[in-house]
Amino acid sequence: MTKIRAAITGVSGYVPDYILTNAELEKIVDTSEEWIRTRTGINERRILNEDGKASSDMGAEAVKLLLEKTGNKPSDIDLLVCATVTPDMQFPATANIICDKTGIRNAFSFDLNAGCSGFVYALVTASKYVETGHYKKVIVVGAEKMTSIVDYTDRSTCIIFGDGAGAVLLEPASDGLGIIDAVMGTDGSGRSYLHQKAGGSLKPASHKTIEAHEHFIYQEGQTVFKVAVVKMAEAAEKILQRNNLTAESLEWLVPHQANRRIIDATVRRIGIDAKKAMVNIDKFGNTTSASIPLCLWERENELKKGDNVVLVAFGAGFTWGAVFLKWAYN
Repeated sequence: MTKIRAAITGVSGYVPDYILTNAELEKIVDTSEEWIRTRTGINERRILNEDGKASSDMGAEAVKLLLEKTGNKPSDIDLLVCATVTPDMQFPATANIICDKTGIRNAFSFDLNAGCSGFVYALVTASKYVETGHYKKVIVVGAEKMTSIVDYTDRSTCIIFGDGAGAVLLEPASDGLGIIDAVMGTDGSGRSYLHQKAGGSLKPASHKTIEAHEHFIYQEGQTVFKVAVVKMAEAAEKILQRNNLTAESLEWLVPHQANRRIIDATVRRIGIDAKKAMVNIDKFGNTTSASIPLCLWERENELKKGDNVVLVAFGAGFTWGAVFLKWAYN
């Protein structure tokens, strides 16, 4: 019996129009354009600064484009999974809201939160619904309004993050293409180094938490940097070894866009040509769950049917993961 795999058959993205440059940030917080660029690789990031707009609005735009590109109707979709750490609200799920805004009525949907690894986690989760044969068309969205939890008085974090959304369509494939393998990991003890202190059941919102700026991103940068490099490299190396892939036979590495130095260090550790690593952090910053699909969207015309592609990410939790897939279309 031919094995059914979940293949990416379409990709789309959306970023807001407003561009926040390093030069602008110099006026907001005590930093410099050169300091930001040399330490993160970021020149600018996109900001959703329209009143009443949230992660679901960007996710919906990405999904609308995806449906249009792939020639699908909203009624064709069986499942939509949204990876996000910036949901529109505590409940209902942002995935539900995206479905409502795009006219998807015949699907079920849910959110998944795995920090910056969210898209990889959601992709692997969604692929299982396709592999069982129960679902034919599944959308995975990464949508983040990171600026909603960024403290613009904290120069260590406000320079990093941007807003955006990316989406992919998964469909069954029996020709050897699609998602082949995945390596996933979690270390919950890492939560102390990268988290949002308040807003959950442990520390509900109060005047005290708001005054203490505890509803924003908290990060211990050096620790996160070191662990991210190790875990991303380990996951990528393991997936290469398990699937007999070499630096030569791998066409593309698509890393989470956390920091240019983390990307470069990961590339060096696994020994591939830097030109094979997709990078757009210079334009979009760290868009968390949206960064990998935004890379695929931007570089879609360079991907060829049959290409060996590895996606790799690291995020809060700590979480990490790598996915090996064979690209399914030209």
